[in-house]
Amino acid sequence: MELQITALKNGTVIDHLPSDKTIKIMDLLDLGNKEDKVTVAFNVDSKKDGKKGIIKISERKLSEKEMEKIGILAQGSTVNIIESYRVVEKKIIKLPKLLKDIVECPNAKCISNIENIRSKFELEENNKIRCSYCERTVAIEEAIIK
Repeated sequence: MELQITALKNGTVIDHLPSDKTIKIMDLLDLGNKEDKVTVAFNVDSKKDGKKGIIKISERKLSEKEMEKIGILAQGSTVNIIESYRVVEKKIIKLPKLLKDIVECPNAKCISNIENIRSKFELEENNKIRCSYCERTVAIEEAIIK
């Protein structure tokens, strides 16, 4: 039996997700609590990844901030913008060098947690990010996403 997912007329397809991160990304984008029409697939065969997850969101485009959030969990995944059943834009998800107001600082005494200041983290080597205020370093996998 082969998986059949209907074509999307307009919207966004998030593809090449790690299967184990697909639900986390749905939660991150709050897709279960909105009226968006969403199609989700797990463990879909992929020549590139072996197994992958896919999320299709009808009639919606993701913001840059949403794509940055996805990048924390699924760098290298792709976002396809669909219009009239055609891919009009394709982006490979990467983490930007500076994450603004996306990640909470794990340091309770950091000024970004005490005052009304947007958090800022700089991408470092070895999959780590560093708070621009208190300089606390955290592994991307351990980041608390807002």
